[in-house]
Amino acid sequence: MSGGSRMRERMEAGEVLLGIGTRLARSTEIAALAAVSGMDWLFIDMEHNPITADFASELSVAAARAGVTPLVRVPGKSPEIASRLLDAGAAGIVVPHVDRVEEIRPFIERCRFAPEGRRSLGGVLPQLDYMALPANEAMARANRETLICPMIESPEAVENARAIAAEPGVDLLLFGTNDLAIEMGIPGELDHPRIEEAYRTVIDAARAEGKHVGMGGVYTKDLLERYLGLGFGFALLGADLSFVLQGFRNQVALARSILDG
Repeated sequence: MSGGSRMRERMEAGEVLLGIGTRLARSTEIAALAAVSGMDWLFIDMEHNPITADFASELSVAAARAGVTPLVRVPGKSPEIASRLLDAGAAGIVVPHVDRVEEIRPFIERCRFAPEGRRSLGGVLPQLDYMALPANEAMARANRETLICPMIESPEAVENARAIAAEPGVDLLLFGTNDLAIEMGIPGELDHPRIEEAYRTVIDAARAEGKHVGMGGVYTKDLLERYLGLGFGFALLGADLSFVLQGFRNQVALARSILDG
């Protein structure tokens, strides 16, 4: 299975891991499509998506079995659902709108086993191939396979990025660039110099703590060319809904051009 440790190892080796988000899909087949397309990780979004914890769990197992690391963005800052998603197969938890280090600590407590946290051990885990292991071994291995990823989506979060990255139990940081631009008062201006400045600030802060940063919300060729090489360890390339919609539009435009030609 593709768990958190493998994703971490590949980024530490210098790879930039590419992912796709799920919004439209209601079939676990999207995990297989991500794998055969060359995607490295799957962004299972419960914040802007009405999917249930049941489907997020099924999709997590399917993705991991296909060799794609499943990260689930929870709906908000309450950690109750997070450990359930990990118990059911998620490799990592993405927490939206983390402005201060205090906001990620409840997730660390709930999502990491002792001595790193206080997560309850509820039985065999998909991430450990359902093996019945001694409790100490299971907890240690599960902690290695679990990724906790606060999102950076405000100027306050950028300012506090070093403290957030330094918090024991935090593995990754992920930019929500559109929300960051809105919070900066420059909605939609993803090419604004302040965006690049924020990227560089957070990447430098995270690197100083041995952590990796992901880029989300930037999908066009010009912006990817501008930002992708700044030092990101992983990047979200878009969501299934956008890809399907663009494919529909392209095919209709092709047919119309033939008919009108």
